[in-house]
Amino acid sequence: PTVASSIFYFESDEETINTAGAAGFYEEIFTFEAFSDPNISDRVIEGTITYQLENTTSKDLGLLIEFLDADGTVLDSETFLVDEEPTALLERQVAYGASGKPLDILINTTNIRVRGENLGDATSQSSQNEPKIILRSSAAFRLRLR
Repeated sequence: PTVASSIFYFESDEETINTAGAAGFYEEIFTFEAFSDPNISDRVIEGTITYQLENTTSKDLGLLIEFLDADGTVLDSETFLVDEEPTALLERQVAYGASGKPLDILINTTNIRVRGENLGDATSQSSQNEPKIILRSSAAFRLRLR
């Protein structure tokens, strides 16, 4: 069977990004316990994480997603460099298992850190209504039945 779930969601408005200036405007660590139960982690065959990104701000932005183990060591990362608006919906699928990255990355992940950085200026304003950056993630994993 295949099990699907959302992982995390984040958004930030342009005012918050401008206030942060050239520094990072967002950082959060999300708990990731999908594989903490051996009955699940021992049965995972493969999976896919899907990221969807929308940017309606007037900023070029950088987003970094890091997969951390219990000691805080970075096991893997995904980087997104996003142009200022208008930007089409960006979707990236990352495979794990035989057709992708090692499953051990996800099995050993306990936290996911998400960081956002303003790569543009700190004063411009988008002409879009309520400009913001939105990042969604979800996962689907195929499990072996015993």
